[in-house]
Amino acid sequence: MKWIALLLIAVVALVCVVAAQAPRSGFADEAAAAISGGNLPPGYRDWRLISVAREEGSLDDIRAVLGNDAAIKAYREGTRPFPDGTIIARLAWAHLPSEENNKVFGKAQSFVAGPPKNGVQFMVKDSKKFASTGGWGYSQFDDGKSLRDQAMLQSCYDCHRAFKARDFVFTHYAP
Repeated sequence: MKWIALLLIAVVALVCVVAAQAPRSGFADEAAAAISGGNLPPGYRDWRLISVAREEGSLDDIRAVLGNDAAIKAYREGTRPFPDGTIIARLAWAHLPSEENNKVFGKAQSFVAGPPKNGVQFMVKDSKKFASTGGWGYSQFDDGKSLRDQAMLQSCYDCHRAFKARDFVFTHYAP
C-alpha cells in the first residue's frame, strides 16, 4: 500500500514539473501571427490601456493606445528597448463636440468620441524580422481589413524614427 502512495506522489510531482516547464500559451505570438496574416488579433480590444491622446490638425481625432501583456509589463518596468512580442495598438475616433453634455454644463466644453477614424494600427516588436525598421512592424486595418500599402506602412516608420531614443514609440505610459 505504501508503494502505491509513493508512486502516486512521484507521478503528481512529475506532472507538476512538466506543467511548470511547458511553454506558455503564446498569446503574443498568436496575436502577431494574426496581424502578420492580415487578421485582427482576437481580443485586442481587451488589452490594457497605455494612454489616450488628442491629435489636432489633419488627423483631428481622439486616440486610445492599448498594449498586450508584454507591452504593459515593459512600460511598468521601464524596459527599453521593448522586448520581442510587444504589441501596441492604436484606435482612433473623430473628435466631436457633445451638444447634450454642453447643455448640462451651460457652455461648449465637452467633446466625445465619434465614428472610428483612420483604422486600427498596430506596432509589433520582432527585432529580427523587422530589423530595417528599428525592430517594429507596422500594420493598419480599415473596416477590419488589412491595409497592404507598403509605402504607407513605411511612412509609419518614417515618423516613429524621430523617437529612436524611446525605441521608436511615441506614447508614454499613463498609469
